[in-house]
Amino acid sequence: MNAYRQLSSVPLGKRTAGNENTGLLKLFAILFMIVDHVSVVFFPTVLEMRLIGRIAFPLFAWCLCVGVEYTKNPWKYALRLLAVGVLSQPIYVFAMTHKWGDLNIFFELLLGLAALEAVRWNKWGSRYWGPAAAVLLACVPNLNYSYGWKGIVLILILYACRKDRAALAGALFAFCLFWGQGSSQPARLFGVPLPDAIPFLPRSGELLSAIFRIQFWGVLALPFIIYPSKGRFLLPQWVSYAAYPAHLLVLGVLRHWGEITSFFSR
Repeated sequence: MNAYRQLSSVPLGKRTAGNENTGLLKLFAILFMIVDHVSVVFFPTVLEMRLIGRIAFPLFAWCLCVGVEYTKNPWKYALRLLAVGVLSQPIYVFAMTHKWGDLNIFFELLLGLAALEAVRWNKWGSRYWGPAAAVLLACVPNLNYSYGWKGIVLILILYACRKDRAALAGALFAFCLFWGQGSSQPARLFGVPLPDAIPFLPRSGELLSAIFRIQFWGVLALPFIIYPSKGRFLLPQWVSYAAYPAHLLVLGVLRHWGEITSFFSR
């Protein structure tokens, strides 16, 4: 019982039970995101890179939950997300060959922020209709958020469980099992064939089928989220925001280098 209390209690001087070293978490999230985008652009058949990339969004979502707890001005927070989202959108379309209706991750985080602020505001039933409205807005036709309504639900779940590490662990694991449904299921990972079932447990095939789906591996973000890191890594705010459009611009230029050089050689 004492061990459980120690695991689930909010550390003294902190507002969540998880890792609040958001500078370090954002750095990891950015690196995992770059691996994912490099895979999309240059190595679309290397599912292992996509697997690693699944870690990024849960980390960004958790950093948003921590940021909401500490921000003194949610309007400025929202404006920063909106500004980077708008700035990044043409670069996102250019680099990833998406349509304009395919919105980059900052719009998803902005919608998630609005949902959390509605919960925190808690007036006229906003803690109920705010999240519901955000989930429904993520389903608007012709606007494709990076992770759709499921991304908003993940943000809400992490925020709801923010005070308890055990709850964070259980909720994220369960959500990732659900999240994985419909995503790719490779026959091999890192060259190792994946089993169809656990020996002597023939009915375990359904569980393994869920676990081996690419999107499930967002669960690998769990150790980063629930275990506080020692010290505090200070990542300049401008770096955490500029990294997104900057890496997309580099990928876009490399991807379309032949077209760019052909255009300027006319």
